[in-house]
Amino acid sequence: MPMPMNMPPAVFTRVMPDRLRAYSRELLLHLGMAESQATLLARLLVDSDLRGIHSHGTWQLQRYVHEIRSGGINLTPDIRVLSDSPAVMVIDGDGGLGYFPAWMGTEAAIAKARTTGLGAATTRHHGHFGAAGHYARACAAAGCIGIAASAVRHLPPPELCIWSAASAPPISIAIPVADGLPGIVPDMGVYMNEIRPDNLAEHFSRLPEAFFKLLGFAATAQVLGGHLAGIYDYPPPDRKPYEAANQGTFVLAMSIEHFLPLEEFRRQTGRFVEACRKMRPFPGLRQAELPGGLEWQREKDYAREGIPISPAERAALDGAAGLCGFETLAAWEQAHG
Repeated sequence: MPMPMNMPPAVFTRVMPDRLRAYSRELLLHLGMAESQATLLARLLVDSDLRGIHSHGTWQLQRYVHEIRSGGINLTPDIRVLSDSPAVMVIDGDGGLGYFPAWMGTEAAIAKARTTGLGAATTRHHGHFGAAGHYARACAAAGCIGIAASAVRHLPPPELCIWSAASAPPISIAIPVADGLPGIVPDMGVYMNEIRPDNLAEHFSRLPEAFFKLLGFAATAQVLGGHLAGIYDYPPPDRKPYEAANQGTFVLAMSIEHFLPLEEFRRQTGRFVEACRKMRPFPGLRQAELPGGLEWQREKDYAREGIPISPAERAALDGAAGLCGFETLAAWEQAHG
């Protein structure tokens, strides 16, 4: 069942983030995942839930457990650095989930950017890496502008409209601003799910320029996260293929200090964000926000009040638990007070 748009659920119960994080980690450890990887994955999934990005939060655990149990994803990947230079690292994820090589590549890109000004990494031979914003945000937290993109091995068939080439590759750009303000963090899959073959002509006639711009953006993300990462002719014969390990990642970190003092940059971007937040909002919305603003507010609210978990999300968590013989979230909460 697809996850709805990332809006607060109408019906929900709240779970404090530290408890959801602990539950997810214990479930993954029970599955047999290495402790360091279970800790990282649980943290990143709950970070998505904290920001209201439920589509890429703990909802995904059922999918990941199924992929691992069915042999589509490697539970114990031997992640390898294929090449390493002063500015670029290339990583092989050995058929595991994409979070682990992508996080490793992000840390390497940041370290390289601090020395050279720019640092980048690509990863391949892995599965889903979650929300692109995880990796771009990590760059911003380190005083860099971050760009992260991912792509699935994808060659669109000729009988489909060119719009299908968009294929929803995720891309995020994170820009740090002054303290106390939301960073500028567009984090998106470049596609409009409501566009179908039966209504494409109608929507295209209303705003054709939007389709061309989104298609160009999507094609760029596909090339960065896929072609540049080398996912189409991989893995080589000495690496076992995994059916769901068909994705790649691109991460770029740009050290702001190599352009101008970081605090000066943060002051400038802070003034811009403050001015934008005083503008009239989009129709039907209460607050004018740049991309990243809604997530920033939800993260503060949910950390204090608890993450709203819908019945569908609980069912997905229970499904993940059932697949690996672990207790449900409700049973775990009761056992842990």
